[in-house]
Amino acid sequence: MDIRDIRQYFPILDQEVNGKPLVYLDSAATSQKPVQVIETLEKYYREYNSNVHRGVHTLGTRATDGYEGAREKVSKFINAKSFEEVVFTRGATTALNMVASSYGRDNLREGDEIVISYMEHHANIIPWQQVAKLTGATLKYVPLQEDGTISLDDMRETVTTNTKIVSIMQVSNVLGVMNPIKDIAKIAHEHGAIMVVDGAQSAPHMKIDVQDLDCDFLAFSGHKMCGPTGIGVLYGKKQYLANMEPFEFGGEMIDFVGLQESTWKELPWKFEAGTPIIAGAIGLGAAIDFLEEVGLSNIEAHEHKLAAYALERMSQIEGMTIYGPKDPNKRAGLVTFNIDDVHPHDVATVLDAEGIAVRAGHHCAQPLMKWLKASATARASFYLYNTEEDIDKLVEGLVKTKEYFSDVF
Repeated sequence: MDIRDIRQYFPILDQEVNGKPLVYLDSAATSQKPVQVIETLEKYYREYNSNVHRGVHTLGTRATDGYEGAREKVSKFINAKSFEEVVFTRGATTALNMVASSYGRDNLREGDEIVISYMEHHANIIPWQQVAKLTGATLKYVPLQEDGTISLDDMRETVTTNTKIVSIMQVSNVLGVMNPIKDIAKIAHEHGAIMVVDGAQSAPHMKIDVQDLDCDFLAFSGHKMCGPTGIGVLYGKKQYLANMEPFEFGGEMIDFVGLQESTWKELPWKFEAGTPIIAGAIGLGAAIDFLEEVGLSNIEAHEHKLAAYALERMSQIEGMTIYGPKDPNKRAGLVTFNIDDVHPHDVATVLDAEGIAVRAGHHCAQPLMKWLKASATARASFYLYNTEEDIDKLVEGLVKTKEYFSDVF
């Protein structure tokens, strides 16, 4: 994988920020977009912008072909059994809310259990809190090991015969932990529960096979995997989607509307009310083409190499706390950290002055921050276009940050 060749497809990287060459280390929040995706979006709006499904004119047909063609690409990308199992959403958050509201609301009762973990993103916590309040179900948290990983023994102790839903992220956006989803799904199914996976931080970085994982639902977003913002995917096994009520109602998702009753379209369109996210889906299809051309295995290997290098270099800085597993083989391509006596927002501000973009805050994971005994952290996250030189610049910036605040105080 020639990073120099890859970087040329990302025009945004070829600029200066605050007089310094941009070093973009915030891909866990949103990735940059290659020219292939940008040009695909421009072509749609320039040449065949139209609504889908209902029109019989040429532009409508081309738009429909592009939109449904993107669904086929997503289906193959995650190895779904059928395109019917792929629902386009606004993002992973919407997809997880759909499962909680449409499946959870109708299948949970008082005394039932929902199992999640302390490392979950708020998008995989709050929907379950709300459906638990609505149904009387109990929300349980599997404990974490000292390094932030999940023990399968702890999972077996937490999941019981009362557990109906297990919902776990595949990769932590804070700790970089890669959870053993296939094994967790087996434990869930042995107890009669369904397995929901937050794939927002895994789909961009590794090959996902939903049939091999045997997950029942998977949610992910396009903007973290070189695609546009505002587009995401809910994968669901057909047997569950077919029996779920729609999340939204209105045009496009209906079969027949009467004065008092209505019926819904077949899968997956009954979940896509109103004008769908046409350009976003087509752009996501282009992003998938790009990622598969590069190779997901190549991307994953490259990020492991960067994570190992970052851990080695950053560990040499005195007063640096790094969160998550110390073994780079057990984590994805991100490093979350704090510098003693320096607020992470101050770290991010000084790094920005050096042209280096990192994320600072609670990363939409406040329960995890409490578990870590940290109010906030800084995070550097890597993607296919990052290099070891980027990490060298990060380390130089962190040393400057530490020296600056040492002089100030």
